[in-house]
Amino acid sequence: MPEAERMAHLTPEGGRWSGQRIGITGARGALGGALCRVLRQRGAEVIGLTHSPPPSLTDNGPNQWIVWHCGHEEQLEATLTELDILVINHGINPQGDLDPDTVDRALEINALSSWRLLRLFESIATRRGAEQPSEVWVNTSEAEIQPALSPVYELSKRLIGQLISLRGTQRGAVERERLRIRKLVLGPFRSDLNPIGLMTAGFVAQQVIFQAGLDLNLIIVTPNPLTYLLMPMHELARRLYSAMLSRRDR
Repeated sequence: MPEAERMAHLTPEGGRWSGQRIGITGARGALGGALCRVLRQRGAEVIGLTHSPPPSLTDNGPNQWIVWHCGHEEQLEATLTELDILVINHGINPQGDLDPDTVDRALEINALSSWRLLRLFESIATRRGAEQPSEVWVNTSEAEIQPALSPVYELSKRLIGQLISLRGTQRGAVERERLRIRKLVLGPFRSDLNPIGLMTAGFVAQQVIFQAGLDLNLIIVTPNPLTYLLMPMHELARRLYSAMLSRRDR
């Protein structure tokens, strides 16, 4: 992966992100930190959204830290109003812990909190009506469709993944025009959550930015070739199923 990371780093896309205000949840994690670094290098103004006491500001981190907590997403409304792009990236991996309290916590952090942030940002973007549409990137993980050796993590990621797919079939023309939803389906990379990941967070961040620059809505970064085949098929099947059973009474 080091050679691939160097190749990704050679892809020039600075103009696309220059001047963009981008908020990233989970910005203190491996991927969040790598995204902050890459986006700042390309001219973006990055706001790190964190649950923990923020560290000192550095050239490799966000331009600004904002502290927030799951369950209180509405307190971020003023911050979200100022963003062009929101990257929903926070999460936990309880590994083999199947305690009911752990299940509740994982569902809340990995799925329900992300869903509330998406809906809040969608509402803001729809009201704002800017010429340039806002974007939200949601990190769901390839645990949506592949084993991750963590049953609760898989469950929570499948939930948020299916919610995003479901929402994609229900959005009206104005909502689509004003907010672009991109799904990030990422394979195992090295982090505190997964110290034996096959990829580096820096490589994954470079690839995410590269594919977003290609205007892809489904961004896949993984060493597993099956995911590139199965994930689009799953996404299409979910959307068709939801669309066929949808009842629009409005």
